Amino acid sequence: MIQMVIKMPDINIFSENIYENWDIDEKFFINIAKKILEFYISLPEVYSLSCLEGFKYDTISFDFLFCDSEKTHGINREYRHKDYAADIITFAIFADSDEKFVFDGEINLGEVIIALDKVTEEAAKKEVTKEYELAFLISHGILHLLGFDHQTEEDYNFIIDLQNKALESIGYDKV
Repeated sequence: MIQMVIKMPDINIFSENIYENWDIDEKFFINIAKKILEFYISLPEVYSLSCLEGFKYDTISFDFLFCDSEKTHGINREYRHKDYAADIITFAIFADSDEKFVFDGEINLGEVIIALDKVTEEAAKKEVTKEYELAFLISHGILHLLGFDHQTEEDYNFIIDLQNKALESIGYDKV
């Protein structure tokens, strides 16, 4: 049996935490995000459906902004014309663009914005740690950056299943 081996690209992730009530370990969560992205693109069934398929690149980059729900509410109003605070907003620049381009071998996937106060609230509701909930949202945002959406129940279930598998693959269970 011949197995295709995908050379993993370099992954550059920039993060900024402007939320004062949770001094998250950004380095730790960037490492989690890298492992999750590597897991997703190592799955042929995911890679072939992603926005990366068909492009030549050496590097993938994207950004995280960790903030509060007041910030996501403002972003939702301004850019999405929705009047509510979101736990996560993803600007999938590469996936959503009609004119995708690779600059110097690098694909910039976009930005994931996460409201840490919403993460804390949701973790309490689900009875999981806030760190687990943050990792879960990071895995969700990465799928959006790769071009996956959940407009149907089938798509939603596919995404949630992938998120659970990604977190299991890195040994990050509900803690």
